[in-house]
Amino acid sequence: MGLSRLKKIDLREYWTHEAYDFTTWLSKSNNLELLSDEVGVEISLLETEASVGRFKVDMLAEEANTGRKIIIENQLEKTDHDHLGKLITYASGLEANIVIWIVKEALEEHQQAISWLNEHTDGELSFFLIQIELWQIDDSNYAPKINVIAKPNDWYKEVKNTIETTKLTETKKLQLEFWTSLKEYSKDINSTINFRNPYPQHWYDVSFGSSDAHISLTVNTQRDEIACEIYISDSKETFFRYLEHKESIENNIGSKLEWYELPEKKASRIKLTKEFILDNKEKWEEAFIWFIEKVRLFQDEFSKY
Repeated sequence: MGLSRLKKIDLREYWTHEAYDFTTWLSKSNNLELLSDEVGVEISLLETEASVGRFKVDMLAEEANTGRKIIIENQLEKTDHDHLGKLITYASGLEANIVIWIVKEALEEHQQAISWLNEHTDGELSFFLIQIELWQIDDSNYAPKINVIAKPNDWYKEVKNTIETTKLTETKKLQLEFWTSLKEYSKDINSTINFRNPYPQHWYDVSFGSSDAHISLTVNTQRDEIACEIYISDSKETFFRYLEHKESIENNIGSKLEWYELPEKKASRIKLTKEFILDNKEKWEEAFIWFIEKVRLFQDEFSKY
């Protein structure tokens, strides 16, 4: 079999307009995950074109598990002083904790400026300079590549230490250990499931390409059970579309599912549970095998609709 060559594609060939095309593309959950994975925090979008006085920041978001504010400014050109100034203005106006500047090309003076800001601000404010690229192999679809050009010193170590130094209950510590072990197990068996950074909580979210819904894995220490579910935060239309295919979905998954709308909320769930005691570490591998199997089934089945 012959080898192909990678070809770099001009960003404007795919994203003609920065706001209408690129920001819209990045705001979709599965694309925002690409950025989340590189930065090392779980980014949850709040709004695009968020007002900051007379100006508008491209994207306002938050860290999913802490609520820390994140601003994202997109520039499909070389970095310039104007955008650097805007970033600082936006960060101040919105009291942001994490600032992300996504560009086509990062000039050396702006790399140095971001590094200087990270060195001279406290741990409550962090700056990232990100380069976005598009690549193609032969006639394949274009593939985005995200490169972190500048970030806070020891960023990943700081994120880990923040979790480790937080006063966690024994249950929270066990949850963090469990999800971390699941991620490591998945990697060891070369699973294609994208398990993201784990947190000390009873749930672990996995994407399947929908902006309206996601797969949520849960561990319940009160009921002694684990669950794999489709969680739909705010789309009754999506829930009822799945419900129309209930019989086919359950047949293909091989189990009866719980289908219910949450009372007094817009959210709804489609859930499969299994008995499990978190304290029994000897049974963890069985739980990992069950989770990975069900995630694959849920991804394949629910993505059809």
